[in-house]
Amino acid sequence: MRTTGDRIRHAISFEVIGILIATPLAAFAFHLEGGDSAVIVVASATVAMIWNYIYNLGFDHAMRKLTGNTAKPAWVRVIHAILFEMGLLAFMLPLIAWYLQIGLWEAFVMDMGLALFYMIYAFVFNWAYDRIFPLPEWQEAKAAAATKV
Repeated sequence: MRTTGDRIRHAISFEVIGILIATPLAAFAFHLEGGDSAVIVVASATVAMIWNYIYNLGFDHAMRKLTGNTAKPAWVRVIHAILFEMGLLAFMLPLIAWYLQIGLWEAFVMDMGLALFYMIYAFVFNWAYDRIFPLPEWQEAKAAAATKV
């Protein structure tokens, strides 16, 4: 399982890269002023960073309890990303509506656009992160499987 330091590195790098990509995309897609786009994206990233740590820690504990390890095949990564975004949506929807002084439906559409971006981004980022920073238990399992052949 990942250490606290590794989880912090993961969360910060995920959010910094996401902010750099999402801020101009949100301004363009939703016709927002640059400042409003930045506030929405940075606020979402801050909430998401906290949620990311809590959610991934819980998800890894559940994976270990259910399967005995934390390896995530593609179908689990899809479920992981969807559940993460649903939790984030519940936090962010009322905040976006309040800040932009828009209705909940407009905020929902905006948040769904951001969620769609972040679901794809999360899948790609987490896949790449696991390849760049693999866990020792995954390498041991891979080596054990190779020696059985």
